[in-house]
Amino acid sequence: MYKLMLCLRYLKTRWIALASIISVTLGVATMVVVNAVMSGFSHEMHVRLHGILSDVVMESHSLDGFYQWEKHMAAVRDVAGDDIENMTVTVHVPAMLNLRVRDQWLPRQVTVIGIDDETYNNVSDFSKYLKHPTNRQQVDFNLKEKGYEGPVNSPLVESGWEYRREKIAYQKELEAEMRRFETMHQQGHMPPRNPNEIAPLDSPLADNASQPAPLVTPKFADDPDAPPLPGAPPADLAERMAKQSNKQVDPNNGGDPFAQRRDQPQSQTFDPMKHQAPGIILGMAVASIRQRDAEGQVKDFFLAVPGDDVRLTFPSAESPPKAVSETFTVVDFYESKMNEYDSGFAFVPLSRLQSLRYMTHPELGSAVSTIQIRLKPGADLNQFTNNLRAAFPAETHPFRIQSWKDMQGPLLAAVQMEKTILNILLFLIIGVAGFGILATFYMIVVEKTKDIGILKSLGASGGGIMSIFVGYGLSLGIVGSGVGCILGLLFVWNINHIAKLIEIITGREVFDPTIYYFQEIPTIVEPAAIAMVVFGAMLIAVLASVLPAIRAARLHPVEALRYE
Repeated sequence: MYKLMLCLRYLKTRWIALASIISVTLGVATMVVVNAVMSGFSHEMHVRLHGILSDVVMESHSLDGFYQWEKHMAAVRDVAGDDIENMTVTVHVPAMLNLRVRDQWLPRQVTVIGIDDETYNNVSDFSKYLKHPTNRQQVDFNLKEKGYEGPVNSPLVESGWEYRREKIAYQKELEAEMRRFETMHQQGHMPPRNPNEIAPLDSPLADNASQPAPLVTPKFADDPDAPPLPGAPPADLAERMAKQSNKQVDPNNGGDPFAQRRDQPQSQTFDPMKHQAPGIILGMAVASIRQRDAEGQVKDFFLAVPGDDVRLTFPSAESPPKAVSETFTVVDFYESKMNEYDSGFAFVPLSRLQSLRYMTHPELGSAVSTIQIRLKPGADLNQFTNNLRAAFPAETHPFRIQSWKDMQGPLLAAVQMEKTILNILLFLIIGVAGFGILATFYMIVVEKTKDIGILKSLGASGGGIMSIFVGYGLSLGIVGSGVGCILGLLFVWNINHIAKLIEIITGREVFDPTIYYFQEIPTIVEPAAIAMVVFGAMLIAVLASVLPAIRAARLHPVEALRYE
């Protein structure tokens, strides 16, 4: 009983111990905050890294891909079908994307991924990061009329078919107006308007411009009546072209060099106001720049929005490869808030990319770059990957097998290493508090030598004296770590409010959204990590009190009272 009484008495009256308690408190609170923030960042990174990648990827050794992928998928199911939830195939190829901005072509280096819009979302969380609600339900490559989500007054909100029609109509009328100005410059007078012009709209440059004529409702690219895009013509069109090619045209004798074209039905002519090119989904950072406006607000400045056409150039699957260029229409944006993905990926229809790269064979079928596999919940990722590697060695097969963690191994390892080093460095704060407890206890032993001698002369054992100091150290650890844990949790739960307060005081942003692409600081409280920090703090406090306790326990009562 006297042991507990003395521990509580020293804890209440020895204010020098308060310094040790504060050191333990600050160390524990700092570690709680750092672990919560690092865990939040790590979780967000894992979610976004895994969001676009399936659990396991069978990746081709070359850009040409590999054929007979159906047989490989069947073989994979035979080896580990019980753990597989879904599978799909993709084509990956590096490409150069060109954006038309202010009459200039802006190049962007991207990785083009050809996906099957029916199955790709079954192996990844790709659709949840798209901007149009319909695409988040089921991905497709058709331009939507409107409804794209974005900040208020953002061009993204107004994009879609309506934006595309207005832009094309304005461009046509502007070109016609510029031709009229050119004619006036050459002939000295303004030519009359041609009533048969394609765009019967009043010039937006005229002072008395009237309301434009109603626009025709556009047809989506999957409309059966939509005209064919560049590529092999249908059989009936090829037959008409063959017949028309036999017509003799003599432009010098009044012949019309465009007679063959005029004989075709109007529906066979690609009209950008009514039809779209093959769809493409761009990473948000590919076609936008995030920076601050004149008022200091973070905004996305778009170089292209859904409804704009872009030019894509990539190598074919021939030997040697040749450059292939094609026009695509932006139909949506992908924003995972991972700059590596948002600034480097573009998604197009799988069949279209295979056709453009000549990845089809009359006997072997089509080629693919990867087979992507999603595992069932609870499946062992490492064991599954190892089983596939044993069954399909990379030396004898046209692909290699990796899990998503293997593909992002360096980045994940760097984050984990950073978290470990921070914990070690911050734990030194508690170590410093331990040395403070050690010095304080040695002072108490020297100061209370007479009291220790009296207790021993009254029958107190060495173990009893030792337990007094060890219990005192434990009490310091409990109080310091308990208060530090509470303060740390309060800080974590209010970290975004505290960050705003610091910004107001210092005038500088603590968490710049233009860098991290997060609106708030992500935090995750892990009870196991907090328990380890608290236990470690108490252990250091106890260990720091052991040496002074041993010295006090070894004091002889005669020696302690000789000069008293």
